[in-house]
Amino acid sequence: MKIFSPLYTKVMIWSKHKYAPFYLYLTAFVESVFWPVPVDIMLAPMALAKRHLAWRYALGATVFSVLGGAGGYYIGHALYEPLVLPFVEFMGYQDKMQTAQVWFAEWGVMVIFIASFTPIPFKVFTITAGIMAMVFLPFMLTALVGRGLRFFLVAGLMVLGGEKMEAKLKQYIDILGWITILAAVVLYFFLKH
Repeated sequence: MKIFSPLYTKVMIWSKHKYAPFYLYLTAFVESVFWPVPVDIMLAPMALAKRHLAWRYALGATVFSVLGGAGGYYIGHALYEPLVLPFVEFMGYQDKMQTAQVWFAEWGVMVIFIASFTPIPFKVFTITAGIMAMVFLPFMLTALVGRGLRFFLVAGLMVLGGEKMEAKLKQYIDILGWITILAAVVLYFFLKH
């Protein structure tokens, strides 16, 4: 079933829009607080469509993601009971929050670095860092390094891959899309138990 290839075509068109960088940076900010869509979904096609701006996009996504992480930290620290707890319960994130708290207890600030690359939403970790009153400066520095590595890796892959990568991506986008969904479902059940 080909549902990802038409979506990919639309995303590539949107990635060339004159306001695409604004939407990328806005997405990077809100993804660290509450937005469910990963930044990579916008960053990759934008870096592929305009490879000469890929590093700028990666830097902007990093900066705004870390600023959003600071917002998530503040929400977790100052607004846990009136705002975070009802939202966690509404979204069914109790298990994810519990996993994040266990990881924080076990690995400390390094969990922020690890969270930059996991499929568990980054917002879970930024808010949990605030809830657990993690020291703010190490939190911010670790988020900067982790998110930067992730976004520059995505941009770098797009720059290095170029037209060949775009052609291969178009050819296999539906297969990759279904594999990603399957992996997310498997990971969800793995982390739930």
